Amino acid sequence: MIERFYLTRLQEEFAQTHKVIVLYGARQVGKTTLVREALRHFPGKVLEVNADLQQYMDVLSSRNLDRLKGLVQGYDLLFIDEAQRVPDIGINLKILHDHLPDLQIIVTGSSSLDLANRIKEPLTGRTWTYTLYPISVGEWMRNRNANTFEVTTRLDEWMRFGMYPEVLQTENHSRKEQYLKEISQSYLYKDLLVLANIKYPEKLRQLLQLLAYQIGNQVSVHELSNKLQINREAVLNYIDLLEKSFVIFRLNGLSRNLRKEVSSMSKIFFYDLGIRNALIENFNPPDARQDTGQLWENFLIAERIKNMEYNFRSANRYFWRTYTGAELDYVEEHSGQFSGYEFKWGEKTVYAPASWKETYSDATFQVINRNNFLSFLTE
Repeated sequence: MIERFYLTRLQEEFAQTHKVIVLYGARQVGKTTLVREALRHFPGKVLEVNADLQQYMDVLSSRNLDRLKGLVQGYDLLFIDEAQRVPDIGINLKILHDHLPDLQIIVTGSSSLDLANRIKEPLTGRTWTYTLYPISVGEWMRNRNANTFEVTTRLDEWMRFGMYPEVLQTENHSRKEQYLKEISQSYLYKDLLVLANIKYPEKLRQLLQLLAYQIGNQVSVHELSNKLQINREAVLNYIDLLEKSFVIFRLNGLSRNLRKEVSSMSKIFFYDLGIRNALIENFNPPDARQDTGQLWENFLIAERIKNMEYNFRSANRYFWRTYTGAELDYVEEHSGQFSGYEFKWGEKTVYAPASWKETYSDATFQVINRNNFLSFLTE
């Protein structure tokens, strides 16, 4: 098992706090495994509840203090797995938290879609929230005690098959492909189909395939709407739902000078390249495909997000482009200061666009390639 960065943090939470701990993340990224590992040395008695079972769902959605007490009586910690399936989960957790202050509670959810809405308001000020992603490069390095050379030799594989725990623990490439195809069919966004009452579920997969082909490019909602033959609002809603299920994420255009900077369209990326490649049925190595630059860009940005989240560092994230064609792949804003990045799979020398230096004279600029990417992902 690859030890996750959040393991120690969760163990500290169990020892120090009585807030409700909420752990989000896509299906199959290892949420249940992480919580069970964190609880291995928990000194008290633990009740683990699978929200799929009706007997638990009835009690946990009852708003009845006596029934809730009956469920957790004799236990020191309640662990609810896939809590987004429980109606009124937030109200019921609030009842437990307020009336049984010594009971520790942790819940996991594969979609912030419903869980956030159900928990956020009832449990205001009563939660600590974390998001778990597929394995990060930093986690892999720490567990393998790996050096830069070992990481570099793995790049091709990670860009083909992604970083899901089961994928990393499977050596056979055909088995990796089989696993990724199976979970990308519908399992990954199963909760959307159930909780969001999606009217045209087949359009969701078609949209994902279109987005998979467009990573690294600005996405036109109008064009997607025409290709899918659904209205613009439906496309935006589907994209929003896929974000809330941790399948994709958006980068908006940086604009502090609206007259010359493009900000009306977003770029959309996948949290895991294995899922993306499964959607387009292309697991070829980077040197044998046409989209290597886009893969590299997606990989670096997704890994950067993981690293910053796990180290509790925040930043505003953008891409930057002007109407005259000058652009940067990625921009971070920390405390009003901008850092611009250009991502290159090869070693071509690249300089900051003149208009970037003119518009943001105090900003930094750096090219990230295979020689220096590791510091960008682990610093």
